[in-house]
Amino acid sequence: MTATASSIAANPSPQAPDVEAAVRDVARRAQVASRALATASRGVKDAALHAIADALVSATDEIVAANALDGERERAGGMDAGLLDRLALTPARVEAIAQALRAVAALPDPVGDVVRGQTLPNGLRLQQLRVPMGVVGMIYEARPNVTVDAAGLALKSGNAVILRGGSAAIRSNEVIVRVLRDALEAQGLPADLVQTIDEFGRPGGVALMHARGLVDVLIPRGGASLIRTVVEESSVPVIETGVGNVHVYVDASADLDQAVAIVMNAKTQRVGVCNAAETLLVHADVVDAFLGRMLTELAGAGVVLHGDERTAQAAPSGVDVTPATDADWATEYLALELAVRVVDSLDEAIDHIRTYSSGHTEAILTNDLRAADRFVAEVDSAAVMVNASTRFTDGGELGLGAEIGISTQKLHARGPMGLAELTTTKWVVRGQGHVRP
Repeated sequence: MTATASSIAANPSPQAPDVEAAVRDVARRAQVASRALATASRGVKDAALHAIADALVSATDEIVAANALDGERERAGGMDAGLLDRLALTPARVEAIAQALRAVAALPDPVGDVVRGQTLPNGLRLQQLRVPMGVVGMIYEARPNVTVDAAGLALKSGNAVILRGGSAAIRSNEVIVRVLRDALEAQGLPADLVQTIDEFGRPGGVALMHARGLVDVLIPRGGASLIRTVVEESSVPVIETGVGNVHVYVDASADLDQAVAIVMNAKTQRVGVCNAAETLLVHADVVDAFLGRMLTELAGAGVVLHGDERTAQAAPSGVDVTPATDADWATEYLALELAVRVVDSLDEAIDHIRTYSSGHTEAILTNDLRAADRFVAEVDSAAVMVNASTRFTDGGELGLGAEIGISTQKLHARGPMGLAELTTTKWVVRGQGHVRP
């Protein structure tokens, strides 16, 4: 079974009508629980985040053992290496997840921030304030770290969260959610601020998509098939996160030593993530000085290369380049594979990116300020890097603490979604007996 299929697959579950009623009951309990945060101070929320972080570290052995069972099952079922990497939890990764929660606790609380305000000539005082969404639904696959990130960001931003984590990580998530709920109760907060509907399988995910009026926003995170299903089927408003067909363009003026290091980091530092590079574009003027060396480095790291004819011609002896197809230019490999193309100009690089990009992250490596400015202005993606690895498109790396996903849409939120992106606004109007003439 593929990871995408497993994310919406079902364990044995109740009949659909019973599932719908059960999920709607979960959502109602989440609504009630969210009210406990409406007046909670930052201190209360931060204390809860620290308590959850400590509880996760204390439960590391249990979490890692449950995760190992998930990994063994999915490896036997043929899950690819990139998704297995996303699924895997080690003691170091559990500690990193806990540290991300502590980082969120250290961030300012967005709830109550005044976005704008004024006093009108008639004396009415206006404020537009940040307020919680209310109930946030998450549908995701093979990413047990998202269970914690979503819960922590929801808590800090004043929301309850309902999780559908998929069958691939079902044992891991079962343990993690229990730890989260126990820690919340120990802090005097409702356990129902964090709930999972994994027990209801695929019908539970469908019911969550249809719980309009009970769930305020739904965020899918996973492969293209999962995201497309949620976007097309949900009646709940969706913030669309996107796949990462990520490009790195090496311009004619690039520092080539720096470019080698950045490309290697963008492609090989961690392959099973949405901000890893999937296509390398190289200006024709630096083919002789750069491309052969770059291909050698990539091949030495085990990267399978898919290239155009000029890339194959530039490849040194012993470096294999498979002819690239249109499908290669459009593929998010999530593996040690990379598509490589030689381009004659910045315009050609931008045109290629416009044709094939998923709108996630693109990078230009250049010492030409005009080229950098044009790339930034003309490339329409959620994040654009100049002389930096695409791996920095990440909530933690950009100072947001954890992230709940990376939005590739243009409404409400775009790019890494942190605390502010899990809030909406309300208008508060204060008068002194004002009536409209």
